[in-house]
Amino acid sequence: MTDLHEQHVDGFGTVRIRPLDPASDADVVHGWVSQERAVHWGMNGLSRDQVAGIYAHMAGLDTHHAHLVTWDGAPAALLQTYEPAADRVGACYDVRPGDLGVHVLLGPAGPDGPRPGWTSALLTVMTAYALRGLDRRRLVVDPDVRNTRAIARFERQGFVRGPAVVLPEVDLPDVYLPEKHAQLAFLDREVAFPG
Repeated sequence: MTDLHEQHVDGFGTVRIRPLDPASDADVVHGWVSQERAVHWGMNGLSRDQVAGIYAHMAGLDTHHAHLVTWDGAPAALLQTYEPAADRVGACYDVRPGDLGVHVLLGPAGPDGPRPGWTSALLTVMTAYALRGLDRRRLVVDPDVRNTRAIARFERQGFVRGPAVVLPEVDLPDVYLPEKHAQLAFLDREVAFPG
């Protein structure tokens, strides 16, 4: 698959973002979403084929996209982008032109363990892709209110808390999402990349 974004990060290596391939990336993604640390991702207990099916469905949408983020060729994160007006989050806040929703799931630490500063560097690259590469004005995230680590991580990255909301249940033939208590947070392009 063709890379959509490539960026070298001093001291860490090269980060690339490409479209997720639902079939060939299913083992990696299933391994990540099945871990207890990913409980708020909402896919614990799903089979590999169910996870692949969800991402195959998403690949057919014009409004929601899944990406695999790699670091020096090794899978490092899952990045999902979406149009807030075409998502249940759009019913919970005043969507502005240029908004882009993002969901981020970091892969587990590599064999050498955690590297200080790596999460921030990885999020900076994903932010550059979403805001600059896709020419967006503002990012919105909606982590589960119980996921205090993710909320704090986004705030350290410059996101500003918005309201806590209840995302409505979605029950469609191809998609089921239970009601979700979420903490909205926003990052303006001028804050992420001043000047």
